[in-house]
Amino acid sequence: MSGVREIAFDTETTGFDARGDDRVTEIGCVELIDFLPTGKTWHAHINPQREISARVTEITGLTTEFLKDKPLFKDVADGFCEFVGNSPLVAHNADFDRGFINAELERSDFEPYPRNRFIDTLVLARQKFPGASNSLDALCKRFDISLASRTTHGALIDAELLAKVYLELKGGRVRSFDLQNEKKDAVIISAVVRSRPSPLPSFITEEEQAKHKAFVDNALGETAIWNRGKA
Repeated sequence: MSGVREIAFDTETTGFDARGDDRVTEIGCVELIDFLPTGKTWHAHINPQREISARVTEITGLTTEFLKDKPLFKDVADGFCEFVGNSPLVAHNADFDRGFINAELERSDFEPYPRNRFIDTLVLARQKFPGASNSLDALCKRFDISLASRTTHGALIDAELLAKVYLELKGGRVRSFDLQNEKKDAVIISAVVRSRPSPLPSFITEEEQAKHKAFVDNALGETAIWNRGKA
């Protein structure tokens, strides 16, 4: 294994205007090592300090009442940045998530993340399946990834699904194995084949042999391949 660390992450927001009045309401992160989840996650609900529309509640399940006593982004920014560290960030439609994360980071006096830190699975999917539907739902169905846990668009649930989709886009589980290292650990077993000093006796009786010959002669006669060329 090469030990490459990446973070699959997703955000939920109050809308689409990252530089306007809309804010992040939830962040979910999943740690990946060599494309596989390690079990380490980071998750936070965030008070956006504004009303949540009925449409957003329908999509995310989050309400103004639920979020009003949650921490502000500036209060969770340290934890988020510490979990992410210097690792690349994997997101689906990464420009959206990058825009909101960076807007929140800058409002909290943190440095924004550069574009080259992000890996966009939507771009990868469009390259792999041009012309097809490449939403996260569509990719999960294409790769036979269960959506049973996804009753609403929760950030951590979506990050966990994204981690599975990302692995498939990078070649599936076989992609995570270091075959070169496995070859080094392989055990080579050699076998010695010896000829039997004397052949085993036939277990077919003379009567059985005669019946078999009569059947073959009756069924195939001179057309049998072993009779060809005989005169």
